[in-house]
Amino acid sequence: MKFLIYQVLPRLYGNENTTNIVNGSITENGAGKMSAFDGKTLAAIHSMGFTHVWFTGVIRHATQTDYSAYGIPLCHPAIVKGKAGSPYAITDYYDVDPDIADTIDCRMAEFEDLVRRTHEAQMKVIIDFVPNHVARQYYSVTKPKGVKDFGADDDTRKCFDPQNNFYYCPDEAFAPYIDLKAGSETAYYESPAKATGNDCFHAHPSINDWFETVKLNYGRPPSPPLSPQGGMKGSGHSPLGEQGGGCLFYPIPDTWNKMTDILLYWAAKGVDGFRCDMAEMVPVDFWHYATTKVREAYPEMLFIGEVYNPSLYRSYIEWGGFTYLYDKVGMYDTLRGVTCGYLPASDITRAWQQIGDIQDKMLYFLENHDEQRIASRFFADDGKRALPALIVATLMQGNPFMMYMGQSIGERAEASEGFSGDDGRTTIFDYWCVESLLRLRKRRLTTDEKYLHSIYNKVLRFASKEKTVAEGKFFDLMYVNPTSEQFSQERQYAFLRQHGRKLILVCANFDDKAVGCKVIIPAHAFEYLEIEECTANGVEVFTGEKGKFELKKDSALELFVPANFATVWKITL
Repeated sequence: MKFLIYQVLPRLYGNENTTNIVNGSITENGAGKMSAFDGKTLAAIHSMGFTHVWFTGVIRHATQTDYSAYGIPLCHPAIVKGKAGSPYAITDYYDVDPDIADTIDCRMAEFEDLVRRTHEAQMKVIIDFVPNHVARQYYSVTKPKGVKDFGADDDTRKCFDPQNNFYYCPDEAFAPYIDLKAGSETAYYESPAKATGNDCFHAHPSINDWFETVKLNYGRPPSPPLSPQGGMKGSGHSPLGEQGGGCLFYPIPDTWNKMTDILLYWAAKGVDGFRCDMAEMVPVDFWHYATTKVREAYPEMLFIGEVYNPSLYRSYIEWGGFTYLYDKVGMYDTLRGVTCGYLPASDITRAWQQIGDIQDKMLYFLENHDEQRIASRFFADDGKRALPALIVATLMQGNPFMMYMGQSIGERAEASEGFSGDDGRTTIFDYWCVESLLRLRKRRLTTDEKYLHSIYNKVLRFASKEKTVAEGKFFDLMYVNPTSEQFSQERQYAFLRQHGRKLILVCANFDDKAVGCKVIIPAHAFEYLEIEECTANGVEVFTGEKGKFELKKDSALELFVPANFATVWKITL
């Protein structure tokens, strides 16, 4: 089965309050709830072909909203990004974010119901696991009996100790280059200062650092090293994925056990997988320890790692135990470049060949909460322009594909919602109503939105149901189709998929004009795919057009490919 993952931020998805005041509070702008994902909604998601739903922002995180009446500590606004706060600044690993609950005191029960409904809709549940950092004011009010908070037993006199949960700057107060009194009558105070989440090992992070978070200590000394006086100096990035090299992993650091217990806690709630935030900033040895422990109890548990350094891929897969890794710096960046016209389509070949031996471990995507919207003016300015990339990403290999909420209807993320700014991204920091999503839920899409959504439906359903896509062999046709009057390596990309007596021929056209192509099928393709020369019947997947193909070695097939689209022929041998 081909995994198709739907990423959604419940705080935005179910919100029907269209007030949309910039920097508005939850009272002014509202927030979506978990209950928006009722049986009908989840069935509609599953009908598109999705096998998994990644519910982003489930675990309680720092916010400027006051929930103290419910026993939830109030966060200082100076160290919260946006009114709603970042879902990646966790304040309680054992709690559900109150923003997305109808009845705040029943928020965990509501999440358990969401898991049950998703499973009843024949899909699996993925949530975020944020292992590298926590909110500066982390404090669990729902932790199980016997669990101690992070830092509770730390020796704060030491910059680093392998059994401490945090890194410290002894005798030095937290003094970032931000206004520590912002939004409050009293300034935020922290002493000794803790290291900041993006490996900023001193007390003075800038506005561009992850100043709202604290770096967790997994037994690896900070980099750069401690100064001769014993304090931390400078800021830098720790050597990732190293084993040994000064790391103190024995006995097992306290943070390892705390974080593994958190994974097991959510697994017991019925969660089927974890999208692991900034996984490469955490030692690969921890991942080996944690994934092994979790899979002893839950053998099918899915781990998706946010890793951007290709040199670390194999370590995090083979030793770290990750099921899949983000293919951002390879396939995403390439498909974006081809879509926008500054890379040739032939670079797609280079992108998959660079990680060929672990190809099936890479997660493809065109949007997520970190990336700019395809339809924004910062990317393609029109969602339809990325349809060739969609077809390539979903049909080229058997590895999983992820779609972000609103992508299938061309959400543009225009203007500023507040902290997020006007950057072509849908905010994760602010209370907001994404009106295109509301139109989708209410079945009031515009003509253009209906068209784009219908194409996504066809592509994703085909990818999910077609065994040739999930399990078939792949053959790249670019090497035998150089640029000519009949084919452009700059704007077209062609490949084959084969399984049994089924052959799929795909030719994607990234050009703004329709083209007539001649695509050569080399003799080697016949040998590799173990197919014979023959006359075969085919059906075009999107139009239903029927055709007859003379499949001969080193001969060309004539194809018509619409602008910013692809032709996909399913051929019966």
